[in-house]
Amino acid sequence: MKHFFNRRETIVTEALDGLLRTSAPGTLARLDSYPDIKVIVRADWDKSRVAVISGGGAGHEPSHAGFVGKGMLTAAVSGEIFASPSVDAVLTAIRAVTGKPGCLLVVKNYTGDRLNFGLAAEKARAEGFDVDMVIVADDIALPEINQPRGVAGTLFVHKIAGHLAESGESLASVAAAAKAAAGDIVSLGVSYSSCSIPGQPYEDRLADDQGELGLGIHGEPGVEKITVQNADSIITIMTERLSAAMKSDGDYALLINNLGAVPPVEMSLIANAVLSSPFASRVALTIGPGPLMTALNMNGLSLSLIRLDAERRKALLAPVAPHAWLPAVAPRDVAILPAPKAAKAVAAVSASRDAAVERVVASVCERLIGLEADLNRLDAKAGDGDTGSTVATGARSILAQAGSLPFADRAALLAVIGETLATAMGGSSGVLLSIFFTAAGKASGDGATLSAALLAGLDRMTFYGGAHPGDRTMVDALSPALHVLANGGVRPAAEAARKGAEATKAMRKAKAGRSAYIGESDLDGVMDPGAHAVAEVFAAVAGMLEPA
Repeated sequence: MKHFFNRRETIVTEALDGLLRTSAPGTLARLDSYPDIKVIVRADWDKSRVAVISGGGAGHEPSHAGFVGKGMLTAAVSGEIFASPSVDAVLTAIRAVTGKPGCLLVVKNYTGDRLNFGLAAEKARAEGFDVDMVIVADDIALPEINQPRGVAGTLFVHKIAGHLAESGESLASVAAAAKAAAGDIVSLGVSYSSCSIPGQPYEDRLADDQGELGLGIHGEPGVEKITVQNADSIITIMTERLSAAMKSDGDYALLINNLGAVPPVEMSLIANAVLSSPFASRVALTIGPGPLMTALNMNGLSLSLIRLDAERRKALLAPVAPHAWLPAVAPRDVAILPAPKAAKAVAAVSASRDAAVERVVASVCERLIGLEADLNRLDAKAGDGDTGSTVATGARSILAQAGSLPFADRAALLAVIGETLATAMGGSSGVLLSIFFTAAGKASGDGATLSAALLAGLDRMTFYGGAHPGDRTMVDALSPALHVLANGGVRPAAEAARKGAEATKAMRKAKAGRSAYIGESDLDGVMDPGAHAVAEVFAAVAGMLEPA
């Protein structure tokens, strides 16, 4: 798989510097110990309260550095991708942020993290620092294992410990609450792919119809392979196992975590599946969905739950500075408001008769229907060959409702035609013509003459469509025809339309419409089908009203 990076050796340091460059001024800093020791700290920290330090291998962003800030972590120690930070790195972080109140280390239950953070804690205590450590082991994928992994549920501990420390609680109180919280967290992950490490060959261990359930956050295989299935089924499996692992009844907070590559639309769908299932009755707060503790670009997600009490609820709801943390909210039913009704329905306009107008409309529609094959042939050279069919469909729709059209009410007639074309024609041409007739109907209703109303429609059509004379579209015939119509008869307007349509043959580069994607050689000598249709419409009207 492809990745954006410069050198494997500098991926983590460059990424951390990118975080620092895009953080709010005065909030984050790094120690001057790059590249071997990578520690991000609160820039505003004064050591007057208990420090909360966490960390681990990179590749889990925004964890852990993304959660450094007021109300959460005081410092984050980063190793290389999926590699625990060294003892010296952890000890350096302790020295940098720990004052007399002491510090709490929050460690995920992986051997490297336990050993390195543990030895650093012992060395720090020997130096006189007051240090405690909580180990998070929230993964329930293997219920019988003695040392479950620490995964995304660790974020609950970050938030609770960070809140209590920010509130001025003692190290003993912060550590006790963090350890109790860690014992009340359960998590489970699922994925449809392994992850890809920058600079290393990628090999997907899963078949196209396979996923993995019960996996960690370092690309390691899941506990079991499952078949790809719909989201509701996946959520049912996960929530049943999480429910079985919950140690007590009562309310829970749910963290919905993206492991890296699940699109936001799918994560929102997952959230809906969880919160509309029977399991939702146990969920009082939700965090997410979003990428909180990722596994690089793994196409998977995890669900984490913590049992709530008054103290934890208050801590999870408390605002924090790190923008990577997603605020906890109480789940709710979908809010539904009544959709507004149209002020006046076009379809409610009464039918009326005007023989002359009826003949013009019928003549135009019949001409366009008769041009279907010719326009399709033209469009096949400059588009996808359906202009004739699209235009003919619109014309047939208008003829089909001729008995109910308001022929004696010009403004209403133009509006109904616009409404009909929007529904019947489809495609961009249907929308453009609907805009044209709708705007013309509005102008006519406001008292404009027919020619002025049609020019108003042209103005709106070119504004929204973006095409102008010379761009090789129907506007090349429509614009000159309507401007001539405003100052003369229908026959001169028809001649102007034909001249404009013929001019498109020499336009070898289209600047709008689908022809814009066609090569110049394919357009040379080919008339634009929309312009040709407009010219034929004016010719049909002129033939009726001003015969030669």
